[in-house]
Amino acid sequence: MARLADYFVLVAFGPHPRGSGEGQGQILQRFPEKDWEDNPFPQGIELFCQPSGWQLCPERNPPTFFVAVLTDINSERHYCACLTFWEPVESTQEVVCTEDAAEKEEEADEGGQARLSSTAPAQPGQLFAPKTLVLVSRLDHTEVFRNSLGLIYAIHVEGLNVCLENVIGNLLTCTVPLAGGSQRTISLGAGDRQVIQTPLVDSLPVSRCSVALLFRQLGITNVLSLFCAALTEHKVLFLSRSYQRLADACRGLLALLFPLRYSFTYVPILPAQLLEVLSTPTPFIIGVNAAFQAETQELLDVIVADLDGGTVTVPECVHIPPLPEPLQSQTHNILSMVLDPELELADLAFPPPTTSASSLKMQDKELRAVFLRLFAQLLQGYRWCLHIVRIHPEPVIRFHKAAFLGQRGLVEDDFLMKVLEGMAFAGFVSERGVPYRSTDLFDELVAHEVARMRADESHPHRVLRHVQELAEQLYKNENPYPAVAMHKVQRPGEASHLRRTHRPFPRLDEGTVQWIVDQAAAKMQGAPPAVKAERRTTVPSGPPMTAILERCSGPHINSARRLEVVRNCISYVFEGKMLEAKKSLPAVLRALKGRAARRCLAHELHLHVQQNRAVLDHQQFDFVVRMMNCCLQDCTSLDEHGIAAALLPLVTAFCRKLSPGVTQFAYSCVQEHVVWSTPQFWEAMFYGDVQTHIRALYLEPSDDRVSPSQEVGEAQSQDGAPSALDVASEQRRLWPTLSREKQQELVQKEESTVFSQAIHYANRMSYLLLPLDSSKSRLLRERAGLGDLESASNSLVTNSMAGSVAESYDTESGFEDAETCDVAGTVVRFINRFVDKVCTESGVTSDHLKGLHVMVPDIVQMHIETLEAVHRESKRLPPIQKPKLLRPRLLPGEECVLDGLRVYLLPDGREEGVGGSGGGPALLPAEGAVFLTTYRVIFTGMPTDPLVGEQVVVRSFPVAALTKEKRISVQTPVDQLLQDGLQLRSCTFQLLKMAFDEEVGSDSAELFRKQLHKLRYPADIRSTFAFTLGSAYPLGRPLRVAKDKGPSFRTLSRNLVKNAKKTIGRQYVTRKKYNPPGWEHRGQPPSEDQEDEISVSEELEPSTLTPSSALKPSDRMTMSSLVERACCRDYQRLGLGTLSSSLSRAKSEPFRISPVNRMYAICRSYPGLLIVPQSIQDNALQRVSRCYRQNRFPVVCWRSGRSKAVLLRSGGLHGKGVVGLFKAQNTPSPGQAQADSSSLEQEKYLQAVVSSMPRYADSSGRNTLSSFSSAHMGGHGKWSSVRASGRSSGLGADVGSRLAGRDLLSTPHTNGAPPDSGFLRPQRAALYIIGDKAQLKGVRPDPLQQWELVPIEVFEARQVKASFKKLLKACAPGCPATEPSPASFLRSLEDSEWLIQIHKLLQISVLVVELLDSGSSVLVSLEDGWDITTQVVSLVQLLSDPFYRTLEGFRLLVEKEWLSFGHRFSHRGAHTPAGQSSGFTPVFLQFLDCVHQVHLQFPMEFEFSQFYLKFLGYHHASRRFRTFLLDSDYERIEMGLLYEERGERRSHLACKSVWEYVDRLSKKTPMFYNYTYAPEDTEVLRPYSNVSNLKVWDFYTEETLAEGPPYDWELAQGPPEPPEEERPDGGAPQSRRRVVWPCYDSRPRVQPDAISRLLEELQRLESELGRPPERWKDTWDRVKASQRLEGRQDGRGTPSSLLVSAVPHHRRSLGVYLQEGPVGSTLSLSLDSDQSSGSTTSSSRQAARRSTSTLYSQFQTAESENRSYEGTLYKKGAFMKPWKARWFVLDKTKHQLRYYDHRVDTECKGVIDLAEVEAVAPGTPTIGAPKTVDEKAFFDVKTTRRVYNFCAQDVPSAQQWVDRIQSCLSDA
Repeated sequence: MARLADYFVLVAFGPHPRGSGEGQGQILQRFPEKDWEDNPFPQGIELFCQPSGWQLCPERNPPTFFVAVLTDINSERHYCACLTFWEPVESTQEVVCTEDAAEKEEEADEGGQARLSSTAPAQPGQLFAPKTLVLVSRLDHTEVFRNSLGLIYAIHVEGLNVCLENVIGNLLTCTVPLAGGSQRTISLGAGDRQVIQTPLVDSLPVSRCSVALLFRQLGITNVLSLFCAALTEHKVLFLSRSYQRLADACRGLLALLFPLRYSFTYVPILPAQLLEVLSTPTPFIIGVNAAFQAETQELLDVIVADLDGGTVTVPECVHIPPLPEPLQSQTHNILSMVLDPELELADLAFPPPTTSASSLKMQDKELRAVFLRLFAQLLQGYRWCLHIVRIHPEPVIRFHKAAFLGQRGLVEDDFLMKVLEGMAFAGFVSERGVPYRSTDLFDELVAHEVARMRADESHPHRVLRHVQELAEQLYKNENPYPAVAMHKVQRPGEASHLRRTHRPFPRLDEGTVQWIVDQAAAKMQGAPPAVKAERRTTVPSGPPMTAILERCSGPHINSARRLEVVRNCISYVFEGKMLEAKKSLPAVLRALKGRAARRCLAHELHLHVQQNRAVLDHQQFDFVVRMMNCCLQDCTSLDEHGIAAALLPLVTAFCRKLSPGVTQFAYSCVQEHVVWSTPQFWEAMFYGDVQTHIRALYLEPSDDRVSPSQEVGEAQSQDGAPSALDVASEQRRLWPTLSREKQQELVQKEESTVFSQAIHYANRMSYLLLPLDSSKSRLLRERAGLGDLESASNSLVTNSMAGSVAESYDTESGFEDAETCDVAGTVVRFINRFVDKVCTESGVTSDHLKGLHVMVPDIVQMHIETLEAVHRESKRLPPIQKPKLLRPRLLPGEECVLDGLRVYLLPDGREEGVGGSGGGPALLPAEGAVFLTTYRVIFTGMPTDPLVGEQVVVRSFPVAALTKEKRISVQTPVDQLLQDGLQLRSCTFQLLKMAFDEEVGSDSAELFRKQLHKLRYPADIRSTFAFTLGSAYPLGRPLRVAKDKGPSFRTLSRNLVKNAKKTIGRQYVTRKKYNPPGWEHRGQPPSEDQEDEISVSEELEPSTLTPSSALKPSDRMTMSSLVERACCRDYQRLGLGTLSSSLSRAKSEPFRISPVNRMYAICRSYPGLLIVPQSIQDNALQRVSRCYRQNRFPVVCWRSGRSKAVLLRSGGLHGKGVVGLFKAQNTPSPGQAQADSSSLEQEKYLQAVVSSMPRYADSSGRNTLSSFSSAHMGGHGKWSSVRASGRSSGLGADVGSRLAGRDLLSTPHTNGAPPDSGFLRPQRAALYIIGDKAQLKGVRPDPLQQWELVPIEVFEARQVKASFKKLLKACAPGCPATEPSPASFLRSLEDSEWLIQIHKLLQISVLVVELLDSGSSVLVSLEDGWDITTQVVSLVQLLSDPFYRTLEGFRLLVEKEWLSFGHRFSHRGAHTPAGQSSGFTPVFLQFLDCVHQVHLQFPMEFEFSQFYLKFLGYHHASRRFRTFLLDSDYERIEMGLLYEERGERRSHLACKSVWEYVDRLSKKTPMFYNYTYAPEDTEVLRPYSNVSNLKVWDFYTEETLAEGPPYDWELAQGPPEPPEEERPDGGAPQSRRRVVWPCYDSRPRVQPDAISRLLEELQRLESELGRPPERWKDTWDRVKASQRLEGRQDGRGTPSSLLVSAVPHHRRSLGVYLQEGPVGSTLSLSLDSDQSSGSTTSSSRQAARRSTSTLYSQFQTAESENRSYEGTLYKKGAFMKPWKARWFVLDKTKHQLRYYDHRVDTECKGVIDLAEVEAVAPGTPTIGAPKTVDEKAFFDVKTTRRVYNFCAQDVPSAQQWVDRIQSCLSDA
């Protein structure tokens, strides 16, 4: 029984002590005056009586009633029922109290008036003060309080004849039962009667109608938000004008939270004076009068619910986690069914007659029932996760949160996580976790109704029925006796408050009241104390928990098959069947991603542990550890599925013997997981184990059979065995019956159990936290968790965060160096903190705790000593767990500099490598090793993904191609450790993103970087691979230079330099005024006297002007070498002049080959022989060259065969050069005579170029570009050099801006298509100078309009470099994109502007092609003349001349324009330390990309394939060949590179020149050949150049992970599959099927085109028949020829015509095969065997059949010098014999010309001895000569005996033969 009311208080209005306008409450009287012992009087009650403040009122208000709730320091709630009424203010009080009252009239006779008329209205000016009757109680009986206070007020107002003291005394002494559903009738002695009903169960809250009202006011969604906010500890504030409403809303919200109790600040009605409480940092539920809404505006983190407006405002910074789905939506639906039953029927066509909604009280219970069900669903199975840590003297219970979340499948759920971490849930566990107590509705629901709730989920009406059943129970709990509600209480009359009261509320007699109270107390003392009779029982646990929503866990749904695989693998391991285990291991590791498989693994491993120990051999140990690591790596730090918990006993059980007395346990290999450094994990484990042991204490020994690794949260395995909670419940029941001694004994037993477990766990923790090598600080780096545990015990740091911290960890974490870094200290502190926490919670005495603290450091120290021995021994073990390192295949001569460092190759953002886009499994990450050789950086390894199988992954690039190297810190893919890594990016578009294995020390990684750097930037170019490869010299010593017949290279270079100095030193210049020649002289070569005038220097220097016949011997040698050069061969082909001694013939030519630069004195970066106008003397060139940057004066590099226009190239102009000249006045003035002679020379030079061209149209219609401009350039602006006089002005366009990509061509050609060829009219300049816009600013045109300047804007080399960097990043990003999409690649491609630069180059080139084609010459004079100039000039020639589109021609083009004309390959490729700062600038690669674009648009015009371009693109940067080394011919001569191949020093080992290599390879395989080659002879190509027409070159994006880049042919695997032959053992032929992966295999090689396949097949058949195989080229040409023959109408089938057609005249490169590669070549590449290089065919049968002659010739041709030059020529037989095609070989060594029937013939048909040759002269066709050949292709060789008539296929090859034979003769 309990007192109904503790105190009765009378509070009245009193003046404020500081005299302010507001008053304050004063307690007039309180009863009893002494505090009760068990319940002191609550302070501050006067504030709560008038929450809005004490104020006077001008009119009499009706009485108000509300109940305020106060919470005391012990969290006890006190209900203060307040009834307030108003009384008139007495005059004295009025004057003192308020200022405004003083102004009012004073009342004269308040009493007199009242007697006259009891109902008269109050006088005007009268003020009323509030007075409050307060009842303070710990019971919540609102209605009884309302009635009782109402009765007291009624007695006072109505003046009833009842003693107030008696009523109050009775009220204070009335006692009521607390609970149990009893009914009590009370009377206060005023003829009243009230019935008090107590709820059936005390623990269920009483809500009356408050919940229903709350929903009515706010709606479903808002209430659900408030519900979640209160549960997740947010601040909730209610606003309303009604205090009673505020109290009800708060009561309703609390009722919804049941079974959790709200334990934070709870103030349903907050007084105005205490509003600052709202800014408290703790959560709260508070109600405030809506009048103070403004004060609540600035609260940033408070959720405001406005009850009157029906809104809930959630601030932006607050996130309320919603209920987990599907509970959120289910709850919402059922709430709407309860609140709005009409909703279901609203759409029915024939709605049933209206159903009466439940009464408000019933609806309230239904809503509560919905939430009760919700909690039962949320917390279902919670009792399975309780750990009972102590039973006596009081139960200590812990909740295993991680296991609960894991098994409910709600680890990621924000809501439940926060609820479980909240205070309310902690209270729930301590209150409801107790195993033996009284139960209530919630316990029943969560234990017995779970199955029903799951079954009902999809049936709303069944859910509703269940809700209604629960509601009935809740209703019955509040109203156990519904019928008897016989209240009889006197109420005041209507409007009684308006009557003039007789008197104020009287002062009561304290004595009377106190006497009544004392009487009652005395009676109570005599009565026996009321014992609360509790029916305590064992709380039912209910069914084991299930996941809230059965989610499919993707690919890891564990089928029985998977579990079987796991079981089998483990049994294989323990049976020692290691091969079987190895086979199934990948499948097991994959299966272990699923939870069930991990549990299965733990369970299976337990079966193999006997007596807590299992000794394994090394391999078994390794397998077990790998599987454990795999299990643990997917566990979160929470270990929500108990996997780590199940493995914990195992890691201390499995071990292996390292040496006698040294055993290594599994824990030393599985430490790298975040779960071990999580305190919560250890606590949960500890409590779980303690529970097991406590249970065992009380069980009979026979019962104790349960396995210690029993997983938390799972039903016990034996049905009969009681659970720990059952045992605890039974013990709690028996506890009161035990004797005191027995109780003490049990308490001690339990405490010692806990204590022993604490020691056990201190050991376990030291096992898993101390690293094997405790000298290192790795513990702290890799498990950032522990470092942070220094500061906070429950901070969880995940691996990914540790990743970002790792780099700076050592310096910032306070553990600076390894010596002082105290691993042991950290572990001791961690364990001590753990021990403190668990022992305090488990009630271990402080003495025991101190003992533990002393033990922990000793435990740790002992363990460290044990580990030292283990560490020492384990280092001696051969590491077996890592896969074997795969050795890379090396090129001949390539040597390993650093042997393999173990690394992981990580994905880098190219999704193909990951297997994603191309389909198939992920090839990366791969595990292997990185090797550094003299030539390449190579990674070889295997994919870590077990599904990929035994695929080898190779990625490599030449060291020389390295463009960027940066250190990174990354996680290794297998065990997720944080490791140092390197990212290497190369200009061949390979990216190696590697993480070093932990076994690779930082010093090894550093050594790797240093060596790489050393190889990338060698101090001397001689240290590069191209040099060291062929030499027998070690790297260290300088190369010895062999003496040659001529002077050595050293002397040669010395001579060169000397001559250069001499030439530069002696220049006597006399200046003459220059008069341009008249028009009549324009077209023809100048006459003799003019020649003198053009050469300004009068003293002719013998050193520079000697004709070739008079050269000194050393110069002779240089000259003949120069003549051999590519440029010279090309000039002769173009008819640009010869170096013949007969000057007379040369005079008729407009141009000549000048040897002026043969000593590289004028221009270092030019070739030795240059084409200059015939009329310019050599000594004038020196001065002309000064006007140009780098002395690169204009020289002719190509002449159009059709229009005879020439293409010239030069460097940009110096300011004082032609620009200065052109800026002068048009009219000659005296000042001009003083112009620099260099400028004059220059103008003469240009004049000579113009003059050397064929005659133009007569002068009237001369040279403007206006029509070109107006038609095709849109007519904006000026071509800045167009003259206004004599032309239609304003028609030209600013070509420069057009070319710079501003204005595109006008509409007809918007796609970038070239304009029609007829657009250049005859009016045009003779010479167009294309120069840089910046350079030609303000330039005036040539006065005689012979040349025009075309200023254009071009990009600089640094822009190319920047653009290339971005292109590299786009094609190989380096880190996987967040969402890989084609758009992101295209965006970064566009940002790089690479294609825009390609577009500009093509555009300029097409313009130049047009100008040349129309007959104007063009001088390209951009930058220094070696980057963009070279690109443009080469492209122009390629587009204009079909010869350059052949293999031979392209080689010539590159040799001439790029190598001879000094493109700075070494500088642009950053080959030396000097070039390191400038970085890699791929000018040549950009040119190749342009060629690739043209190739794509004209695939039939090129003899070479796309692969050829990629091959050059790769090797121009690779430094494998010497071809692309150094910056000019001069440097190459100085290095002795250029002519060394002529001597005897040619190595038989490898090719030094890329061309030689291509030649050799072309004989073996048609790799570089384009089968669709079918050119049109006159074709000038005009490609589209718009960006939309350009394609990204697949060289940038393709990847071949099977063998690395395919450009080092020797390294490529042989043919992809063997022919289908019978196996020697007679088995069936093997299948030839093969899987081709797009990112892995090289598709062109795996699937060669049909023609290559047929050629291979032919060769195979030839070798089977024992015939010497023919070269693929001959076969191919023969087939093509016969093809063409069949197409002819007349079909002459004679053998001769077949032969004639076999060599089509337009295939210029055919039959001209330059020197053979040396023999002994290591290129045994494809099935072809090539006899000329002496490789034998594959089958030994055939070799045996070879004739002796074959063997002899094989021996003979072994000297590679025997064939200096070879090819097909037609030879006329002796008298009356026909012409025949023969294969001729020019042999300089034996000095003879031999001929054979065909190319592969081994027997010589005849020999012409060159000693007998008298002359070589042009010949004439005779009868029977080939019809299709040009006359100039005939030549005769006259010997002492007879004249031989020859005919080559075309003029250039005839010229080649003549030159070769002549040079042979001259050498003799």
